[in-house]
Amino acid sequence: MDINQRLRSAVAHYIKNLIEQGENQQLDFKFEISGAKKIARTFSAFANTDGGKLLVGVKDNGVISGIRTDEEDYMIESAAHLFCKPAIQYQTRKWNIDGKWVLEVTIPQASKKPMYAKAEDGKWMAYIRVKDQNMLANAVMLNVWKSINRVRGVYIRYGIKEKKLLKVLKENEYLTSKEMVELSGVKKYIVERILVKMIVIGVVEIIFTGHDAQYKLKLIHEPLR
Repeated sequence: MDINQRLRSAVAHYIKNLIEQGENQQLDFKFEISGAKKIARTFSAFANTDGGKLLVGVKDNGVISGIRTDEEDYMIESAAHLFCKPAIQYQTRKWNIDGKWVLEVTIPQASKKPMYAKAEDGKWMAYIRVKDQNMLANAVMLNVWKSINRVRGVYIRYGIKEKKLLKVLKENEYLTSKEMVELSGVKKYIVERILVKMIVIGVVEIIFTGHDAQYKLKLIHEPLR
């Protein structure tokens, strides 16, 4: 086997190994790119979560169909620079697999979040990647990112409302913000404000599911005396 054959074999093995993983939190397949705004959502979700790769020219079932036109490059650039805010940096590589071209787009995790994508109605929305789905980031997550971006630290008082929320979190493994409001009797906006601070300082963890966000206690601190 000559060097060119070995290179082709290595490329095929690399791409096919990715495809065998299936779509997941850091990998998405696209048969073709039909709209830059749709791809912008995926870019936003990857950048706001763990980063990821988009393979264009691959069907959802993993079959390599190949990219059809050079328009794919233009759509990728438009998605990253026109429909993402701030513009998302990315890398692309094209691979020839058995005579079919696959476009690999790599999106790094953003060092400063959130990264927004422009929706059909013109609004800028931030997404996160949950398993193989793109989900809208909720208000708590948005405020966590904004709080992390601030230069000054986070101050949290240990008052009656904080004690109530810690109590219901300690008594339940997972709770939505709505459930926390119902169990604690604390108003929603106060619950969300306290949750943001608790997430930033590492006391509470936010877990996104397919439908909602849930919260769980990470560290149990003894009451201050």
